[in-house]
Amino acid sequence: MALSHDELWPRAGSWPAPVPGSRADAVLLGVPTWRTSLSPTGAQATPAAIREALTRYSATLMGPPVLDLNDVLRIADAGDVADPDGEAGVERAAERVRELSRDARLVVALGGDNSLTYPVARGAGADGLITIDAHFDLRDGVSNGSPVRRLVQDAPEGERIDPRRIVQLGIADFANSAAYARRAADWGIRVITLDEVRRRGIADVAAEALEVAGAGARIHLDIDVDAVDRANAPGCPASVPGGLAAAELRTLVRALAADPRVVSADIAEVDATADAADGRTVRLAALCVLELLAGLAAR
Repeated sequence: MALSHDELWPRAGSWPAPVPGSRADAVLLGVPTWRTSLSPTGAQATPAAIREALTRYSATLMGPPVLDLNDVLRIADAGDVADPDGEAGVERAAERVRELSRDARLVVALGGDNSLTYPVARGAGADGLITIDAHFDLRDGVSNGSPVRRLVQDAPEGERIDPRRIVQLGIADFANSAAYARRAADWGIRVITLDEVRRRGIADVAAEALEVAGAGARIHLDIDVDAVDRANAPGCPASVPGGLAAAELRTLVRALAADPRVVSADIAEVDATADAADGRTVRLAALCVLELLAGLAAR
């Protein structure tokens, strides 16, 4: 069913391609990784699904004052990186992010499984990392369960992230192993569990995360939607009942994106082909894009 048209109700999305050499506030880039996922996924279909879901929303904040993000931000969409899996694909994705970062204040990568975090953070020149995730992603090997470890150990010299500048928000009980918890502790990663997020509140944990990860100058934000309660994110293969509420995720994303040291972000682990009939997971991912833009506008 086609969406209605109203000239007084402009829709989000459908942003133009970036103009080389021209400054932009935010640029979207699809990075449809999926081949190394530890669980079967159709995440390669998700960037297109998020773009379609964006058109269901306006780009207007109620304030006060009322603010249309399209009026205050220069937003572009750079399309997708072709076949970003494998060594050549990783380098292709990292180089595309590197190119876009020269002219944009914020690059927003639409995944894809969580393996996209590795090339996107590298391409953005990140020296700090904040993850919103139920999982550590510190596994050995190459998969959607290993991007944080790879940024610490596998990235080329000059592109590795000091684990003491990594903050992991929303790490959940019954979703991790003791061995990877010990690895995080041994490396000096700041872990703020789901229980601690709820006990302390969004504003408090966001402030700490930015202080720790922002000890350098450039932070990458990894938004793994499987941190959210499975009732709100059935399209995430590893989401569990009792995760973050959708509103908690949105508030956290906007609070973090308001800091100018956040130069890149990714939205990961949504499988558009496994979503509920109402598309709730993809729609939440689209709202995370808008929350990133809202945070950018608040800087």
